[in-house]
Amino acid sequence: MRPSKRDQLVRKALDVFYRNGFHATGMDMLVVETGVSKTSMYKYFQNKEELIVAVLQLRDENFRTWFINRIEELASTPEGKLIALFDALREWFVQPGFCGCMFINASAEYQNLDHPIHMQAASHKRLVFEYFLGLAKDAGASDPSTFVRQLLLLKEGAIVTAHLGHTKDPAGDAKFAAQALAANYIAK
Repeated sequence: MRPSKRDQLVRKALDVFYRNGFHATGMDMLVVETGVSKTSMYKYFQNKEELIVAVLQLRDENFRTWFINRIEELASTPEGKLIALFDALREWFVQPGFCGCMFINASAEYQNLDHPIHMQAASHKRLVFEYFLGLAKDAGASDPSTFVRQLLLLKEGAIVTAHLGHTKDPAGDAKFAAQALAANYIAK
């Protein structure tokens, strides 16, 4: 099925927002970069913030699909998948155009917890947490929720560190720490 004009706009806007940020991207820039007129944009979205929420929904779907599929390809056991997440991150960090986590960026630009954009970013993080919580339970972690919260702190820290670019292998550093963490929660 051919994507609708609305879907095409959201896909193009995702690239622009990811590259430039949300506040720095105005409607005039979106018109130039997407090739979609303001009139057409406002036909689908009442304002820029509605477009950003749609962009974050698409990014969530695309990123989680890639991330989970890649983890599943890299490891076959729940324990292995919990650590393989850092190998998948390493692959993401070296992709051309890597600009950090769109959800971290969105929550930083829209800090009010009740703002729809912040809430959409938080929703992505909750869904990622739930996936890893399932893996931790399957791996027999002694306290799956605490373990996954700590594991995801390493994940988020690696993402920010990769974006800042001040260490050579943040995914590898986080993976090393995650292996030690897993040894405390998962009995062999």
